[in-house]
Amino acid sequence: MQAMVCTRPGQPLVMERRAVPQPGPGQVQVRVLACAVCRTDLHLQDDELADIPYPVVPGHQVVGEVSGRGAGVDMVVGQRVGIAWLAWACGECRYCDTGQENLCDRALFNGYQRDGGYAEFMLADAAFVIPLSAELDPARTTPLLCGGLIGYRTLRMAGDARRLGIYGFGSAAHMIAQVARQEGREVYAFTSPGDTAAQQFARDLGATWAGGSDEPAPALLDGALIFAPVGALVPKALRDVRKGGRVVCGGIHMSDIPAFPYADLWGERQIRSVANLTRRDGHEFMALAAEHPIDTQITCYSLAQANDALDALRNGRINGTAVLQISD
Repeated sequence: MQAMVCTRPGQPLVMERRAVPQPGPGQVQVRVLACAVCRTDLHLQDDELADIPYPVVPGHQVVGEVSGRGAGVDMVVGQRVGIAWLAWACGECRYCDTGQENLCDRALFNGYQRDGGYAEFMLADAAFVIPLSAELDPARTTPLLCGGLIGYRTLRMAGDARRLGIYGFGSAAHMIAQVARQEGREVYAFTSPGDTAAQQFARDLGATWAGGSDEPAPALLDGALIFAPVGALVPKALRDVRKGGRVVCGGIHMSDIPAFPYADLWGERQIRSVANLTRRDGHEFMALAAEHPIDTQITCYSLAQANDALDALRNGRINGTAVLQISD
């Protein structure tokens, strides 16, 4: 099989021919149909995650078909499935016991500790894949499995905030803005200063207001979701939210948060982070998306063009999500 491999930090991915991986007990072999490109893949390439086991195949927003199964697996060959970031959790620790498997200290992640979906085939633990309808378009479904899921968990942490600020209007933001609008919330979109294309994109999706992150919010916000990996946005968002408002950081990696006066936090404002996701998030969000379809904005590339897709994401040339189309 063909796979695009991250061999060492700071270098382009390399196309390798590998043997098709064979499933062990409890695993499924998945023929990858499409895999979306995530900012976390850039963190992998830039050595910004802990203990990266190079060489590794990136990719954790995968739609595919079960092509093989190991002992103890009752899934049907040909079943359409989704594969997200969480690859495995121990099921025994205090976090797993309380429905917080996303915080499991022994958790493993696809496209990081496990080879991911920048390949024609991959392996996954059957208990951690999400059954999908074969009627869903594979490429347009892939963004829901990371940006959509992280956005969903981030939105839920913001509580019932009616007036919602979204900072960084990329893959996660463009999906969760649609969910927020379906729920009757007002969306205020903050983009990189001068990024008029992203601001118009936000307005097209129903944002009440869109402007640069260097601009003050036009009205006090009830909550703020930060998807851009920019620590300086945290004190900015705190100044934009009302007393009692929540600022939720939805990224796995963020630059350092600069010092800010206590007065910006005072008034029972809160800062929270989102760490990964749970299988429950996956099943809930995919059910929500089936009931209220989400229009995912995608730009498609071939597997061999994975480096081009990563470069486009790094340089802000993608509105929505870049997707690798791998199999028909």
